[in-house]
Amino acid sequence: MKKLLLLLVLVSAACGSQPAVGPEVAAWQARAETVTIIRDDWGVPHIYGKTDADVVFGLMYAQAEDDFNRVETNFINSQGRLAEAEGESEIFRDLRMKLFIDPVDLKAQYAQAEPWLKALMDAWADGLNFYLHTHPAVTPRVITRFEPWMALSFSEGSIGGDIEQVNLAALEAFYGAPAPAAPQADAGASAAAWPAEPTGSNGFAIAGANTASGKAQLLINPHTSFFFREEAQVVSDEGLNAYGALTWGQFFVYQGFNDRAGWMHTSSSVDNIDEYLETVTKQPDGRHTYRVGAQERPLEARTVTVPYKSASGMAEKTFTVYTTHRGPIVRSVDGKWVSVRLMQEPLKALTQSYARTTARTLDDYKKVMALHTNSSNNTLYADADGNIAYFHSNFIPRRDPRFDWTRPVDGSNPATEWNGVLSFDESPNVVNPPNGWVFNTNNYPFSAAGAHSPKQKDYPAYVDSGSENPRGVHAIRVLDGKKGFTLDSLVAAAYDSALPEFDIQVPLLLKAHAAASASNPLKAKLAEPIAALRDWDRRWSVTSVPTSVAVFYGEELWRRVMPDARKARLPVYDYMRLRATPQQRLEALDAAVSQLQADFGTWRSPWGDINRFQRLTSDIVQKFDDGSPSIPVMFASARWGSLASFGARPYPGTKKWYGTSGNSFVAVVEFGDQVKARAVTAGGLNSVPGSKHFNDQAERYATGRLRDVYFYRAQLEGHIEREYHPGQVAGK
Repeated sequence: MKKLLLLLVLVSAACGSQPAVGPEVAAWQARAETVTIIRDDWGVPHIYGKTDADVVFGLMYAQAEDDFNRVETNFINSQGRLAEAEGESEIFRDLRMKLFIDPVDLKAQYAQAEPWLKALMDAWADGLNFYLHTHPAVTPRVITRFEPWMALSFSEGSIGGDIEQVNLAALEAFYGAPAPAAPQADAGASAAAWPAEPTGSNGFAIAGANTASGKAQLLINPHTSFFFREEAQVVSDEGLNAYGALTWGQFFVYQGFNDRAGWMHTSSSVDNIDEYLETVTKQPDGRHTYRVGAQERPLEARTVTVPYKSASGMAEKTFTVYTTHRGPIVRSVDGKWVSVRLMQEPLKALTQSYARTTARTLDDYKKVMALHTNSSNNTLYADADGNIAYFHSNFIPRRDPRFDWTRPVDGSNPATEWNGVLSFDESPNVVNPPNGWVFNTNNYPFSAAGAHSPKQKDYPAYVDSGSENPRGVHAIRVLDGKKGFTLDSLVAAAYDSALPEFDIQVPLLLKAHAAASASNPLKAKLAEPIAALRDWDRRWSVTSVPTSVAVFYGEELWRRVMPDARKARLPVYDYMRLRATPQQRLEALDAAVSQLQADFGTWRSPWGDINRFQRLTSDIVQKFDDGSPSIPVMFASARWGSLASFGARPYPGTKKWYGTSGNSFVAVVEFGDQVKARAVTAGGLNSVPGSKHFNDQAERYATGRLRDVYFYRAQLEGHIEREYHPGQVAGK
């Protein structure tokens, strides 16, 4: 009997050592059994489930498998918690987010969400939490548990959201000073030692009249920092079936297509973020007011606490921040406090971001656009019905056109208030133009359809603050008058090797050299590189020496004239074209040739020896090493008009140039009875060094050799690497 009692005690103890599965974990496990993840032979996750919410659950689990660090980091940043992970240097970045993102408000908006959207947010959090539950070795930096409301903190997938337009240096100058009431100088960004790569994306939509098949085609070509997005497919029994690029941590396909329609977002040059010069008065009771017309309105003051990691543990800084009815105070200039106004509709934005993935017709898509919350993007659209369209920024406040909205306006003048948003018909959109194509390369909308584009004179200046850019010139070259597009020729157009800005810059340099006097020492010294440029076809290739000379020259001249261009309030392109002196051009070429000689032993260095793709670690801020393997990249910077963009430069300790941004995902799609698509992602989809899919697409990426997309389940047969449920251990 004693032995039996002892045995029962031991059995009981053994059972007690296994933690009981609570109802939450049991619910996760039950849902996981309804979700299937299929990894194809490129590691792309195809997620299948009964409901959209089931698919979101599986999608987030799959994203976390591929790069939990980037998933978490995006939401650390979106909630203003980066300093908790990275320390005091990020305090003002966090403060900037906290001026706009309030967890209390987001929780209230989550509670007000429609049931279908709330179910998606619940599934989003559950999928990430289930991943953490099944991967106890993964240690989050900050977010140990994801809550559904957090999805609202990052509801629109652009790499640089509207909030990031607020200047951090100016914000710190205002709130970091002991007495913010004192006038502060306008803290603009200082000139960087290396010019920033042009940001944005390319999108083409081509009508069936211009394609060999008679079906509409779409080029999807976001230019972001590398490894910023996952590639995935999401399919549910409720009708969801979308494929494309998803920003890490988000549950909607940001740039992609479904079985009937596709959408490609490009960063817009719309002017839809405004600054107001506020007339602020400190009242006898210590409160602050600001003037609007004859009124003195109370300026809202609240306390914001920013926790941050320090050498001795967690610490915090507390700020008193100020807000008008338009938005927060973000800086001071000439004795005036400056408030900023931008779109703040996270619930509507998340609704629109998800709903557009299920829009299968032009009318469906336009209904989704009626929410007017895709603020920072233009959209290129194509569908199986043969429609193509260019949609300008989906959020344009209606304003008094008498004011210059590119500068801070007088907040005390009631005429500077917003008056709703422009309707679809009031915006410079293009639908089914007779030329059969539309495009955008982050240029203005007034060349979107060539001769059939909207006319700039028909719109207020605030509708767009941009201009044409070299990629826009290039896009028109490869689209205008072209017929018979196939997916192959669309890829060829996307990778066309011309560098059109050098069609302007090189002749100006040749002219400067020809006009130089014989006594100018640079005349003879530069004769050989000048001859190489004279004979150049102004196209990139890995074997091209003139490409190397031209790019080094262009970057050098850009750096030299940029300060003067800013003083003259001119675009650097215009300054280089119109005001750079002949001697400046020759001296820039001399410096470029000397740099090539010093770094590579000869100025006659082929472009591919310099311009390289390398992926060594999973770090978000990449490290580079000339002694480690890398591969040549044929295409060049968007600055010079390369449609296929590769933003490269040297880094500390390197002579070779390594890319960190540009073509990050490329897809070409043809719509019809069935979708046909090809794609490539920079490097690979899994961020674990040594994994099969860490760098397996690098060679295809560098050469523009896109792979087939397996959109239909039958197409996956023979290409399945693994099929499993979330939480299932490989091999079981």
